[in-house]
Amino acid sequence: QVQFVESGGGLVQPGGSLRLSCAASGFTFSSYIMTWYRQAPGKERELVASISSAGGGRSYADSVKGRFTISRDNAKNTVYLQMNSLKPEDTAVYYCNARYYTNQYWGQGTQVTVSS
Repeated sequence: QVQFVESGGGLVQPGGSLRLSCAASGFTFSSYIMTWYRQAPGKERELVASISSAGGGRSYADSVKGRFTISRDNAKNTVYLQMNSLKPEDTAVYYCNARYYTNQYWGQGTQVTVSS
């Protein structure tokens, strides 16, 4: 069955860094577009960053461009999100998502809190 293990979230001060990981199993990871989404309290879930199946194409929300970097290791079935220069408005639950045409899977989410 499809499983995700998300890790790396936590509490960090403004200006700090975190690296999220999402290890997947139960599907052909290397065929799937991987995306990080986030959802803050009282807000809709929003796309943060996306990476193509082979890793050659990446896209970012305007709010995180220049601060966040998405990457993947298909040998380890893992996608990463390096988050630098964190701001309080980055506080949210972060979810990894796998998509291949109409097939879509979601991770369970990991909390990121940016506060002094």
